[in-house]
Amino acid sequence: MMNKFDDNADGLKDRTEIPAGDADQFELEQALKDFKSSVHAWSEAAYSRPRMGTREVRGRSWRLALGWAMGCLLVAGSVSGGLFERQHRLEQARIAAQQRAAQQQQELRAQQTAGETDEALLAGVDSDVSRQVPSAMEPLAQMMGDDSTK
Repeated sequence: MMNKFDDNADGLKDRTEIPAGDADQFELEQALKDFKSSVHAWSEAAYSRPRMGTREVRGRSWRLALGWAMGCLLVAGSVSGGLFERQHRLEQARIAAQQRAAQQQQELRAQQTAGETDEALLAGVDSDVSRQVPSAMEPLAQMMGDDSTK
């Protein structure tokens, strides 16, 4: 016995077996079956085709991220190198200023000690010159001094 919705050998329903009230229901079921088979066919075709876009996007995304990371690293290295160079120059300038100050202090001390020795020499010369009679003439001055008191 054949159901009213069974297919014939050619895949079509026999309309002669379907009552008039069930014709709309038959068309609806046929449309749903056709839709279902077309969705299955489309899904099978979509899953079986090669996928190229996904792999290409992934390849670009890590390259883009790597490019940004390398760029940031380059900028950070340049900035830190510049700051290091600036700090190094400031340190060298500070050391040079300290060395100049120490050298000036040494020169000032040398001038002071030279001035003190000059003053000592001048004091010695002054004491030698300030005598009334030179030492070679002193015995004669004593004889003259004795005569003036007598």
